Amino acid sequence: MPIEESENLLNLIIFEIFEFEDCKKIMNRKMALFLRPASKIVKSISSVPTLKTPKWLAYNSFSTYEEALLNIPPTRSSVLDSGLRVATEDTGSKTATVGLWMYTGPRFETNENNGITHFLEHMAFKGTKKRSQTDLELEVENLGAQLNAYTTRELSVLYAKCLSQDVPKLVEILSDIVQNNKFGDPEIEKEREVILHKIEAETNLRDVVFDHLHSVAFQGTPLGKTILGPTQNIKSLNKQDFLDYINLHYKAPRIVFAGAGGIEHDTMVLLAEEHFKGLTWELDVPVPEMNFCRFTGSDVRVRDDDIPLAHIAIAFEGVGWSDPDRIPLMVASTLLGSWDRTHGGGVHNACRLAQDTGLWGIYFECDRMTIDDFVFNLQCELMHICTSVSELDVERAKNALRSKLLLNLEGTTPISDDIGKQIIYNGRRIPFHELDAKIEAVNADILRDTCYRHLYDRCPAIAGVGPVEQLPDYNRIRSGMYWLRV
Repeated sequence: MPIEESENLLNLIIFEIFEFEDCKKIMNRKMALFLRPASKIVKSISSVPTLKTPKWLAYNSFSTYEEALLNIPPTRSSVLDSGLRVATEDTGSKTATVGLWMYTGPRFETNENNGITHFLEHMAFKGTKKRSQTDLELEVENLGAQLNAYTTRELSVLYAKCLSQDVPKLVEILSDIVQNNKFGDPEIEKEREVILHKIEAETNLRDVVFDHLHSVAFQGTPLGKTILGPTQNIKSLNKQDFLDYINLHYKAPRIVFAGAGGIEHDTMVLLAEEHFKGLTWELDVPVPEMNFCRFTGSDVRVRDDDIPLAHIAIAFEGVGWSDPDRIPLMVASTLLGSWDRTHGGGVHNACRLAQDTGLWGIYFECDRMTIDDFVFNLQCELMHICTSVSELDVERAKNALRSKLLLNLEGTTPISDDIGKQIIYNGRRIPFHELDAKIEAVNADILRDTCYRHLYDRCPAIAGVGPVEQLPDYNRIRSGMYWLRV
């Protein structure tokens, strides 16, 4: 081969090698923008060197994970003279969600009126002194809006989703519902029958299991009460009971008016001052006390062999919203994982938090002949987390937790719900970059120490419904919560 042709061929090969290396560097840089490095351990075993950002990539529209966190709109909050707290996040979207997060629920109910908060939720959309039920429904439908409500053991929430331009009208409707509900006798009787039927024909076995779990874990305390309430209470509640309960608990300092979407904070403050004048801070009786709810390790089993699968929950005493161990336990929950063969992914049910306590554990459904094996393997995994979890596993769980938390805040409704809960429980909404820093601070040592304090050699609360004959005896499960080592 002539010398000139050899030189040309060599130059061509060298050029192609450089071009390939440049493409490889660019692709690595692009992937680095979306995949957060797992840890220093992963970095040390990686064969890819640190790359300098190409000039053309430095000017494109991509942003790093840290930059994206800092660009999340801030949450602004104000406190009115009445004590009502207003908190908003202006995302600039065309829609918005606004609502009232009220710090009341079964935890603040008595044995005589247990179930009244959920009953009030049913009565919310049954008409006011200004609007009949039909007028209310037509007005909301004409705006293309959605009204909804839900009740937990410590919260009662009423919210609306609408176009940003219709927020003032929806705020007026929400204020009318909360302050001017007429509680007509026909509507009360109709909803009474609905709730009684719901109690008698409960088909969501997961909710049934969690009601049993709370009843044994917090037995003898307000957190052990059910949200629906007992049948005898639902049959006896009347209009005067509703008015007395509202006069006691629907006070401005116990309520957060929250919103997210295309809304301005100053506008929301003005709307709150205009429409929620009836919510005051004055109490005719002493402020309702929140008694300490002790945890009791125990079990309840409702055997029914006609149910195809066993529905079981095993939980330990957790921590409250403001406890520093909350973040490591969230990482441990993610590390434990979830799986559902009917879905592409699972739903984590491990953390159920209250103001000052909570439950941490797992809910599962399995065949009646595999319960013993499942419990054995579950306890082995729990002991592994408490004693020998690795840094690589912890970093993987932290990345999964970040993704889960961010995905759970897609849309104005989840954002407003997060704002309302955090303002009530924490007094402020923790910025996500601050939460991310707390997650990043968790390492294997911290996770092991936290799980050792809360899980290792601790008494669990257990609830089972269905064909649970093979569920091991409580003492056997308790003895599996520690390892004897030589």
